[in-house]
Amino acid sequence: MSYTIVTDSSCNLPEALIERYGIEVLPLRFMSEGKEYVSFLKGKVTDLAAFYTMMRDGKVFTTSLPNQQLSTDIIRTEFERGNDILYIGFSSKLSGTYEATAALLDEIGAAYPDRRHTAVDTRGASLGEGLLVLYAARKRELGHSLDEVAAWLDDARFRLAHWFTVDDLMYLYRGGRVSRPAATAAAFLSIKPVLHMDDAGALVPVEKVRGRRRSVKALFDHLKKSWDADFGPQTVAISHGDCMKDAQELAQMIRDDRALEVEDVIVNYVDPVIGAHSGPGTLALFYMAKSRD
Repeated sequence: MSYTIVTDSSCNLPEALIERYGIEVLPLRFMSEGKEYVSFLKGKVTDLAAFYTMMRDGKVFTTSLPNQQLSTDIIRTEFERGNDILYIGFSSKLSGTYEATAALLDEIGAAYPDRRHTAVDTRGASLGEGLLVLYAARKRELGHSLDEVAAWLDDARFRLAHWFTVDDLMYLYRGGRVSRPAATAAAFLSIKPVLHMDDAGALVPVEKVRGRRRSVKALFDHLKKSWDADFGPQTVAISHGDCMKDAQELAQMIRDDRALEVEDVIVNYVDPVIGAHSGPGTLALFYMAKSRD
């Protein structure tokens, strides 16, 4: 029986891959000055560079869960088509998106007793979530069942490494992720924190380095230490908050290292819902590791 892979717009996958693998995306919402926006709609291009420019100019954005009507329409349409659903969602430690969508699946699914649905909390975000969605879509294409892919995800999510650095901690402070003194001191001393996501799906500061170039190199160093060579050829993903030059520099470091078996490097923007909290200059790196630490 066929099944559809559904995720949310925090996955940050390029639209070409979303189209290529027939992935359905539930659009999260963000707001500013009383106006609501959705972060992703198929076929509609969002000017993310302009979004980050507005942030740099001081415009404040808030975020919310997926649009319920749009989500309901997507889920119901797939059930009506006779498809089961594998939902692969945003870390429940960072957002209520996963829990809300899993509950919506149960609610709608009750009216379709012949259809099945499974929800997987990736404990991830941005292209960390997106890489798991991509690997799941590739496995589906190879003929793996919904249950087989869900079981693989349950294990693989704890080996999908998330490393990132931010240019300004004040954005994480506004989102309640760090204290004001820490954010102020970092700005004054030009300290760039390096963080990762733990097994629970929460953000954890790991180290502090001085200067942007060192923080970019620190991401690469962590990849070298934890890279899972037994996984085979990997797709590496890099997301960024309008700092393409840094993202390309990091991608080149990875491509140039002959010790790494790299199949592809995906580079894409951090979407507005995550970017509203991490800010311009965010740089994040994702790959399969021996463990997340």
